[in-house]
Amino acid sequence: MQRRTFFRTSALASLMAGSTQSLLALANDNIYRKNIGLQIYTLRNQLKEDLKGTLKAVADAGYKQVEPYGFPGGQKMVDVAKDLGLNVHSTHFDWEAAVNPSDGGFSEFKKIIDQAKESGLSHLVVPYLHNKDRKNLDDYKRVAGNLNKAAVIAKKSGIQLSYHNHSFEFQLMQDSTGFDIFVQEFGEEMMFEVDVFWIKAANLDPVSLIKGLSGRISQLHLKDIKKGLDLPMYGGLPKDAFKELGNGIISMEPIIEAAKAAGVVHCHVEQDQSPDPIASIKESMAYLKGL
Repeated sequence: MQRRTFFRTSALASLMAGSTQSLLALANDNIYRKNIGLQIYTLRNQLKEDLKGTLKAVADAGYKQVEPYGFPGGQKMVDVAKDLGLNVHSTHFDWEAAVNPSDGGFSEFKKIIDQAKESGLSHLVVPYLHNKDRKNLDDYKRVAGNLNKAAVIAKKSGIQLSYHNHSFEFQLMQDSTGFDIFVQEFGEEMMFEVDVFWIKAANLDPVSLIKGLSGRISQLHLKDIKKGLDLPMYGGLPKDAFKELGNGIISMEPIIEAAKAAGVVHCHVEQDQSPDPIASIKESMAYLKGL
């Protein structure tokens, strides 16, 4: 009960944080700004048409690293990004191998781990859960158990396994939520990749959540959400709900300061939907540079 109360009593904490946090969180020497990444799912359509040209545009926009998706199928994205001088530490991957292993030895997941290690990756992220794996709290408990086992396997190879949230994990089921189950059940080897947009979509405060998970968050996704939405929304958000940094209602400076205090390693910009993704990633970078 205390944990759930903490995540849901966030409005006052957010207001206080906004008035006290330093405005220098995005200063030139900030560790995240210097190494800011982009989750390139943002550019999925452009990547299909011109992989190298699109990734060059990412580098030209000032991003220092990228986080691909669909690994190991996305291996070419990793290789081309590195050839262009972009760092690749993390990728979203084919998560069924960890969530629903075909055997008790996690043989398919071990193959992904081996390829990730060969590619020089240090983070693998579960990007989503299908409906069949989140119908009730017992489903979340089963998923947590499998991810704990997978995280131990990954850790032995020097790779951190994390779970990326959406907003559906925060929807109340009985007397708890899926996210509560993950917080309670994840072992010390299993971490979170926190997406601040989806936290806000659930009408929760990203700063409070980050502080509450200090030491348990490996990475952050930075994206902004449109003002005027009727929150919480647990799915089916309109395409225009996804905004460039600074064009919505989420203040990024307190989030980035909280990330540093919580031990977050990497921050990645992401924008799931945009009529002009290249222009959007440039606009978000301009925000980070204070332009």
